[in-house]
Amino acid sequence: MKRTILVATALVVTAGGAGVAVSASADTGPAGAAKGIAWGKCEVSGPDDPMNQAQCAQVEVPLDHSRPGGRKISIAVSRFKHTDEKNYQGALFVNPGGPGGSGLAYSPALARWIGGTGHADVAAKYDIIGFDPRGVGSSKPALTCDPNFSDPIRPDYNPASWKEEKAWIAKSKKYAQDCAKKFGWMLPHMRTTDAARDVDAIRAALGQQKISWYGFSYGTYFGATYATLFPNRVNRMVLDGNVNPKTVWYDAQLEQDKAFERNMKAWWAWIAKYDSVYHLGTSAKAVEAKYYAVRTAAKKASIGGKIGPDELDDIVLSAGYNTGFYIPFAQALSAWANDKDPSGLLDWLSPGGDDNGFAVYNAVQAADAKWPRNWSTWHRDAVKLYKQGYRFVTWGNVWYNAPVAFWPFKGGPEFKLKGAKGLPGMLLVQSTQDGATPVAGGLEMHKVFPSSRLVFEVGGKTHANTLNGNVCLDDKVAAYLDTGALPASHRGPDAYCKAVPELNDPDPTAMTAKAARAAAGKDLPVGRP
Repeated sequence: MKRTILVATALVVTAGGAGVAVSASADTGPAGAAKGIAWGKCEVSGPDDPMNQAQCAQVEVPLDHSRPGGRKISIAVSRFKHTDEKNYQGALFVNPGGPGGSGLAYSPALARWIGGTGHADVAAKYDIIGFDPRGVGSSKPALTCDPNFSDPIRPDYNPASWKEEKAWIAKSKKYAQDCAKKFGWMLPHMRTTDAARDVDAIRAALGQQKISWYGFSYGTYFGATYATLFPNRVNRMVLDGNVNPKTVWYDAQLEQDKAFERNMKAWWAWIAKYDSVYHLGTSAKAVEAKYYAVRTAAKKASIGGKIGPDELDDIVLSAGYNTGFYIPFAQALSAWANDKDPSGLLDWLSPGGDDNGFAVYNAVQAADAKWPRNWSTWHRDAVKLYKQGYRFVTWGNVWYNAPVAFWPFKGGPEFKLKGAKGLPGMLLVQSTQDGATPVAGGLEMHKVFPSSRLVFEVGGKTHANTLNGNVCLDDKVAAYLDTGALPASHRGPDAYCKAVPELNDPDPTAMTAKAARAAAGKDLPVGRP
């Protein structure tokens, strides 16, 4: 799933490229609708105000919703208020994915993105609600088990021996033990259903009878869970980059391994097409071989003293997420491979020192569903896929999820999504070559929710790609959020939009790296899924 690599507060990038940290104010409002939420200013640390004067607060919720009088935690919430009083349509919640993604800064961001598509009037009709789900960012407490777990330089993801594999197993097991020691009281309450009930508590505190939802990636499963639990409290839902309900969660990583391999090969083929620019090889195979040669060398001598094979994989994997990274990462890889200039790659290196997103990612998926507890299953599946040619992300995905194999309890039972009779129409959007949430997810989610309509972005390789410049997609989203208008129902996908060539396969001879990054639209994560 899409994952954000952020500090313990929401971190956004301003137009000038400067990082700005955002956190919720300390004001805490109870979960009851009668008393509402005590809104205050958002605490911003940086040279600009990306929150655009949005309001922030903490909303208290039960740790265990079956025991409302028991221990409490709080959820950091932001609100970007509507300006169209006459056509007010209520609250629109937004979730960026993960699990573990901070959404606090997404209330003004979503308004900005919708406005950027030419539909600012639609955004003006909603109070857009961003939030950090339980355990994330500015919510209290924020999970952290070992903040230095992912600091560079890490052991090679791809074990060359059983000794190397055992080292990662031990590292993963210790991480799980650290989580149990620090947050054992909270971990059983990190299911997506718990977070969905938090959302309903926020809805009540807002005094809203119904809510709308815009979910990216894991945010589709999150929203679908809310719709299953509270079908009568749903107004509209946009689900972009859909999780496959059949693969929650162990099988999801196996399907990702295949989809990302395809997308990385597409990037290598694209680089070969522009060999006159990058000088990395004239065929996809040649570029792939060059990449793995650079990777092997980085294991012996790190790039710029900070980038080993794992860090290199993590950086360029984002080209498998978003074609907006094609140009800047090809330039950075070329600069190192041909000129031994590490600066381009170092610019994208995650420095470590924070494991909040990683901790929540593992906690949610471990609680949501049963995972194999016998390491032989993980080893067998990884070896099989690797031998079949799915090399790029297979072992990295294993280690990103491996702490779950040693979690202090067995997760599940899996929550079954269900489209209740009378559930309003939902808009599902799916890029057909999405690497993080493969296309089958959109089809399966469509089956689960009969009232939904599914739009395919044909040939689209960017994950969760609405509001990124595809007018066909963005106009359909705007029409739905504005009036509830949906495509007519057809067998299979209900509507189709072609991927935009200049975005899906950018031309480096006509666009600078900076311009390519801006053309990608939303600030997306760099790193592991």
